[in-house]
This record gives sequence, C-alpha cells and structure tokens, in this order.
Amino acid sequence: MPRLSRLAPLLLLPLCLALAGTASATDYNTGDVRAHGGWHSLVLSLGEERHFRAIDQQSYSDAIFSVNASAGACDVPWLELRVALAENQAESATVNRVPADLRVDQATIHSGSAAFVTERGDDGFYVRFALPDLELLLEEMAEGELLRLRMMRGPDDPWFMVFGLAGAGEAIERLRRLCDEAGR
Repeated sequence: MPRLSRLAPLLLLPLCLALAGTASATDYNTGDVRAHGGWHSLVLSLGEERHFRAIDQQSYSDAIFSVNASAGACDVPWLELRVALAENQAESATVNRVPADLRVDQATIHSGSAAFVTERGDDGFYVRFALPDLELLLEEMAEGELLRLRMMRGPDDPWFMVFGLAGAGEAIERLRRLCDEAGR
C-alpha cells in the first residue's frame, strides 16, 4: 500500500493535465501534483511563468472548481469553474456576466458576479468569479464541508452546483506556500 501512495501523484498527473483549465489552452506544463483528500494542488509553468492551483475534481465528472494564484501576484487569488463542452471553441469571448452567490455550509453568503468565458481552441467553458471578500470565503472553504454555488443565467434561471471541500484547506494552503516561495 505505501508503494501505491508514492505512485498516486504520477497516476494523477495525466488527469491533472487534462483538467488544468485555461492554462491548458496555452499548453502550460503541469507538475508538482499533490493529493489532499478530494482536492489536489499543482503548479502550471511555461518558461519563467508560474501559476498555482488548488482543484476539486471529484464533485462532477465534467466540471472542475479551482482556486488559482500567479507568481508575483500571490495576494490576488481568483476562483474559476471549468465545464467541459462537446467541442473546441472557435473564439475567445466573454459570453455573459451574471450574478453569483457562493456559500460554505451555513456561513456567509458571498454575492458577486460570474463571467462566462470561452477560450479559442479549448473544449472548456469557464466561469470566473468576482467577489468582494474572497479571503473570507477561502478561510471558510478551508474549514467547511460543502461549497454551494448559484449563478443566475437569467431572471428565473438559476444554475446550482455543490462542491465537496474535503482537502480544500490543505490544497489552498499549499497553493499559497508554493506561490510565496516562487516570489522569493
């Protein structure tokens, strides 16, 4: 069994390569993958450019929720949801901006917005969130069990998703540590 735990990061690497999100459209290298319960942390690199990601890839087979940070801007993390589509997209565009609410368990309701984005040549649809108190949400995610998400695609058209948070705290902490170390 200890042998399998040493192989787990290598077995997860192909999956993380496929699920690396926006960076995959630009062919970033994926490495330093580590499992944290249902979440993973990893590094995306291209030349000197480094991005750090904590991802939930177990809640849905066709969607990945991630917390991201870039070297040199570690204090400005962002949240992203990637949903797999049936075909590669013909253009990069922001398709829509809608109200969004995120909530961990019974904690604060974080209201903000979600931009629906496509990337040319990528088979994903991206949702990028803008929230006024992201730090509090990340703290709540580190301690919580479930992240609930609601996006209003239209006046009477909500889209709900729920993500498990087992391992999110460790993955986010590692993302921050790796990002800070890259800046030294």
